[in-house]
Amino acid sequence: MAISPPAASQAGLKRRRSRSPACIRRKNLRHNDFSRPFTVEAIVAIPHPVPTHALASSACISHLVTGSDDGFIRDYDVYTSANGKKNFLTAPQRHHASIIEGTMKAGHLRCWWENPVIPANGNNSISDAPLASVYSLAMHSDALWALSGSQNGLINLFTVRHEPGRLCHVMRGHTKPVSALALNHHEKGFFSASWDGEAIEWDLNTGQQVRHLASHGAQLSCIAVRPQNAVYSDSGSPLTIQPVSDETMENMETRSEGSDFDPLFDDEDENPKPNVGGLAVPMAESSAPAPKHIPPVLDASRWATFSPDVLLTASIDGQIVLWDKRVQSPGHDPFNGWQGVGRLYMSEKTRPWCMSAAWSADGNQIYAARRNGLVEVYDVRQTGSSKHAPRIWKTIRNPPSSGDVSCVVAFPDSKHIACASIDNIRLWNVAETGESDASMKPRSGVQFKIIPGHHGGLVSQMLIDPGGRYMVTASSNRGWHGESTRTVLVHEITTKRPKNELQY
Repeated sequence: MAISPPAASQAGLKRRRSRSPACIRRKNLRHNDFSRPFTVEAIVAIPHPVPTHALASSACISHLVTGSDDGFIRDYDVYTSANGKKNFLTAPQRHHASIIEGTMKAGHLRCWWENPVIPANGNNSISDAPLASVYSLAMHSDALWALSGSQNGLINLFTVRHEPGRLCHVMRGHTKPVSALALNHHEKGFFSASWDGEAIEWDLNTGQQVRHLASHGAQLSCIAVRPQNAVYSDSGSPLTIQPVSDETMENMETRSEGSDFDPLFDDEDENPKPNVGGLAVPMAESSAPAPKHIPPVLDASRWATFSPDVLLTASIDGQIVLWDKRVQSPGHDPFNGWQGVGRLYMSEKTRPWCMSAAWSADGNQIYAARRNGLVEVYDVRQTGSSKHAPRIWKTIRNPPSSGDVSCVVAFPDSKHIACASIDNIRLWNVAETGESDASMKPRSGVQFKIIPGHHGGLVSQMLIDPGGRYMVTASSNRGWHGESTRTVLVHEITTKRPKNELQY
């Protein structure tokens, strides 16, 4: 007797797969209520003997790993550090971290391990292998394993939660320091960026390379995957951004011959950008001279063909390139031209420098750290039409004495960012910066807040947990030029409660 298939199978419907407990747990870690104002205060200082280049943490931030110039990876317990009763800094530690006033707690070290250099022939044992500086880190959301990008171009895979520090595999593909790592959303693969100018996609199931993303050969300083909850709307953008004509695009691609403006040494813009309601409109400017073999600027028609699954790479010369991960082989095709790749517009007056770039939590904006205290905010919303292309939405300007912005990080509310300079770290509300008040006048006064803690060195990396509870900062020059405080700071993000609210 034949058994008839279920009705769902007869209709050709696929049964929806239920979420795993780990997926549900990670979703519950995200905090969605950011309507109240909050404060950021340093509560834990972790002195290091050498500069710290990289940070990574689990989704719950119970595991925090740091990668330093001495070739060691250290695993800290953030909750024990923040909630401990007797783990205050000693006098030598306070002097090392330059903490004079107030009480500050010390970090609770779980364990540490070495970042060895294993040759390709495998003759040397791990115990006899030399150490390599850790330039980048990435960690599994449940702290099962971690990746470390080394100074010599190797990428090591370690276990963290079980048998901490056990070297499982070495991935070879880069020839120079691995400056950045970014995990895929499914955490079965990752992307790496290096000083050799190449970005590589890796498969963690096999440990092999999937594809190469080569642009114009400049040192890559940052790589980031667009957040999974990026908004794609067919109703259009609420912003009023004028579309760019073909003639304007041609003018933007050609540098004006009569201008002697030097963006590397001049402090102020030769002609200030027009600003309408806080929106920087770069249409009247010509773009910076493009390097050879670099993808073209993303126009409206090319951007309309991109999928929401986008990868960002930033290079030290200031160029920011977007890659469509849906395209199997993005790059230059001799028959069809550039496919699945394009760069963001950069004015000729923009200093050729970018050490950090980040996506907003909703994937609608890109924040690029620039010279002379500037942070450029790009609007990259995809509206489902060919009328809009990625353009500079706002330019956030720190005080002139703050110096270059070495790092930028976005908060989970998609409104605030923290940008780090040599003097300190500033908290900006990007959504309100440059807007007018009720009387239609530009907002006056200081539009940022100082986050206490850091002072006197370059910030190499900042990270914020998905729940928006802690922010961690590290200090180093990442192999370039600059000073370091040799201290990792853990900041607590506290939501302000109204005075009339009842607490139970």
